[in-house]
Amino acid sequence: MIRQRWRDLLFVHWPLPAERVRQRVPAALALDRHEGRVWVTLIPFLIAESRPAWMPPALASAFLETNLRTYVRGPDDEPGIYFFSLEAASAIAVAGARLGFGLPYFLASMSRRVVDDRIVYASRRRHGAPAELAVTWRVGEPTGAAAPGSLEHFLIERYTLYVERRASLFRGRVRHAPYPLRRATIETLSETLLAASGLPAPDGPPLCQHSPGVDVEIFALERAPHHTR
Repeated sequence: MIRQRWRDLLFVHWPLPAERVRQRVPAALALDRHEGRVWVTLIPFLIAESRPAWMPPALASAFLETNLRTYVRGPDDEPGIYFFSLEAASAIAVAGARLGFGLPYFLASMSRRVVDDRIVYASRRRHGAPAELAVTWRVGEPTGAAAPGSLEHFLIERYTLYVERRASLFRGRVRHAPYPLRRATIETLSETLLAASGLPAPDGPPLCQHSPGVDVEIFALERAPHHTR
């Protein structure tokens, strides 16, 4: 349905108490764990190009987005992600994603500034529960794609999203090359997105990576299978 170019992603990961995350995830989904721990990830980034698949690139739009997600498995055990919230600086993108995908998008005032190897990023939600993000990070040396079986691979290489609409579970898929990764050093971070989603404050510093980005194909939602594990 949609082609996008995602650029300058910061992955910010925290382990959180499973019982608190469980309360915010639909019952049809199981929490996916890595070595017993449940993770939540915050991702601010730039969508440098977004367009319906049939539209020429010259008519594409660009905007900033931030999403907050956790890791789940569907009824047939397919791994994926579940979004608590998604902020976007485009009213058209927010309306389209809410209507077409049922995703919890919020319109936000957002800014991004790049100076050499430093990225300064800010977001403030314009409706719904108040939620803000201010983060500055430095981009380090390349580390290559995440190795299969590693924690980084578990957290980053996800190609299925789940959403509950009208009491039914749906899934959508994306397709892109593995993320090229670089080291990231967070200089400042202030956020209230977790609290706005009913999640507790993290205990300890996050694990983080930067990616210069990937080109993405986004497919239509389909009803998730009903059979259980």
